[in-house]
Amino acid sequence: MKRRGLLILTLALAGCTQPDLTPQEDHMPTPADEALLAAADAGEPAGVRAALAAGADRETRDARQRTALLLAAANDHIEAARVLVAAGADPNALDDRHDTPWLVTGVTGSVAMLEVLLPAGPDLTVVNRFGGISIIPASERGHVAYVRRVVRTGINVNHVNNLGWTALLECVILGDGTKPYQQIAEILVAAGAEVHQPDKDGVDALQHARNRGYDQIVAILSR
Repeated sequence: MKRRGLLILTLALAGCTQPDLTPQEDHMPTPADEALLAAADAGEPAGVRAALAAGADRETRDARQRTALLLAAANDHIEAARVLVAAGADPNALDDRHDTPWLVTGVTGSVAMLEVLLPAGPDLTVVNRFGGISIIPASERGHVAYVRRVVRTGINVNHVNNLGWTALLECVILGDGTKPYQQIAEILVAAGAEVHQPDKDGVDALQHARNRGYDQIVAILSR
């Protein structure tokens, strides 16, 4: 949690702002819309089906501009999300925090949700409010299985966020050097991550690992 606070504070000091969202048309949700959002949030696939059958807009949004699919993804409600994807729900719908159903999979680390969303054609290049794509928070949080799977989608492992950090840099800088982060570093390097990509201060992942005494990661990045 301290690392998460450090990231948010650093972004604030760096003057990073939340990207503007496309204004949404005023829309008064119907009872069916409200039922859809509630069912998705609670992880009730039968309720999702019933709300859709009652005429709910699959892209209806709550007060935070979250769609039913985003609510299901954020709570890792796999079956509810499956119903919504089958109904054509958008995996790229942005909320007021610049999250999408796809982006939150990098936060939760849910490989199962990733697999549900992939057939819907998520935009792998869409960025969160920190300027990062899904592999970056996944690497920072130690989601080994997710990183192992998402690199197979062709996602850009060398994407640079607003801090000037790649997934590998976040793995080292915000990780703790333990086994999950060692595994992530190895996966990223094997997938083509640039070991010597510097941050805004000109320091690369290898040097950061050395500075922190992460000997196992140093060995991985020195191969």
